[in-house]
Amino acid sequence: MGTIIKTTTVTLFLCLLLFPIVFSTPNERLIRIGLKKLKIDRNNRLAAHLDSKAGEALKASIRKYRLHGNLGEPEDIDIVALKNYLDAQYFGEIGIGTPPQNFTVIFDTGSSNLWVPSSKCYFSIACYLHSRYKSGRSRTYKANGKRADIHYGTGAISGFFSEDHVTVGDLVVKHQEFIEATREPGITFLVAKFDGILGLGFKEISVGNAVPVWYNMVNQDLVKEPVFSFWLNRNPEDDLGGEVVFGGMDPKHFKGDHTYVPVTQKGYWQFDMGDVLIGDQTTGLCAGGCSAIVDSGTSLLTGPMAIIAQVNHAIGASGAVSQECKAVVSEYGETIIDMLLSKDQPMKICSQIGLCTFDGTRGVSMGIESVVNDTAGKDSGNLGDAMCSVCEMAVVWAQNQLKQNQTQENILEYVNQLCDRLPSPMGESVVDCDGLSSMPSVSFTIGGKIFELTPEQYILKVGEGDVAQCISGFAALDVPPPRGPLWILGDVFMGQFHTVFDYGNLQVGFAEAA
Repeated sequence: MGTIIKTTTVTLFLCLLLFPIVFSTPNERLIRIGLKKLKIDRNNRLAAHLDSKAGEALKASIRKYRLHGNLGEPEDIDIVALKNYLDAQYFGEIGIGTPPQNFTVIFDTGSSNLWVPSSKCYFSIACYLHSRYKSGRSRTYKANGKRADIHYGTGAISGFFSEDHVTVGDLVVKHQEFIEATREPGITFLVAKFDGILGLGFKEISVGNAVPVWYNMVNQDLVKEPVFSFWLNRNPEDDLGGEVVFGGMDPKHFKGDHTYVPVTQKGYWQFDMGDVLIGDQTTGLCAGGCSAIVDSGTSLLTGPMAIIAQVNHAIGASGAVSQECKAVVSEYGETIIDMLLSKDQPMKICSQIGLCTFDGTRGVSMGIESVVNDTAGKDSGNLGDAMCSVCEMAVVWAQNQLKQNQTQENILEYVNQLCDRLPSPMGESVVDCDGLSSMPSVSFTIGGKIFELTPEQYILKVGEGDVAQCISGFAALDVPPPRGPLWILGDVFMGQFHTVFDYGNLQVGFAEAA
């Protein structure tokens, strides 16, 4: 069975493996890691939104997860737990062991541990679909064995610590502690195009008090300066997704001077920011100041609901799941009603019209089967997950209305009204792609300077032609005081503004990206 899965994995994911270009300048000790960029996949996102765990991810995480690092204060929110890595777009390659075993990782400034799947991961399908670390093949491996758990909004990984050399570009970081993941539950890591995470946050939030890779780069004198920087290429036509530069910055990556702000709380790269403007109008809540975290492991910009609601109103946004629900009703609503009137078993209807499979008792999504067996490497099964969930809701709603002797017209109108009331589980919204020219800019005040995002910069386009969907780059996330109100500035922001993480001076800098 292992051989079959392994062969299927090679066939399925060969075209998805990412091979970044690595540049180095030995004299300057600047190490450049080329990043590959994955296009946002509408099917994956919707599947994650309707996944039972992902559906609660952002807001529920605030209630469920507390910091598992060393900050100690109960009010401290574990921002790692708020992540939805399925949305992440930028990946690079590292090696672990001697000789190096290659892994595709997210370089994540919002966490601090390095983890990859372990060859000892036997019971999580996600492990079989990704590269796995084999300690027996490394001459520099040292056993540790200490247990490790990292909780995320969309699940958790668990495993144990090991020690080995880690290759990043031309650098070899010796005796690096990392986590061998033996359990990766949930859809997030199953369909992810990355193998693991390399955290670039502070040691204060490192699970198990492990020394982060970046700290060891500095401590082992492998870099010129205790600084690293991100340039994310937002040009969809360009093969190079960007670069993360260790030991300094590349002047070709930015224009003008950087605006620096001090890190206010070690753990995350957190700083104070000022007002958020829609056009030239204040949104009010952050006029007296808000906290912000710059996070390369998050795609969107998340902020307080009070401001996101104003943004959504200004750009005419509506819930992404609501639109998907309406699409199902438009395509299959009459068929569902006809099948209910024909006395078909309600639990079989969605499988009979092809949106679910049937397990003998109820319709179930087809995601895992599709991911394993789709040799073309497409993620069509994930759209099936989303459509299946929406279809089952529509069947229940229509069945209840038929019991009340409602007409077909009234039933369809009622179901559409319920679609409108469906919240977007991850807080995302969609907009009319034709309306970008009439949308306002949204600006952030950082270090007394205005950083403006245009509609073309904060709207993410998914798909092409008639099936294109435009997703707002803003998502709601309310973090209570004293940690909040809090913004998380993800790739939407970092793609427009070259970002410098100055570990030596404990500050973050932003300049217009070149």
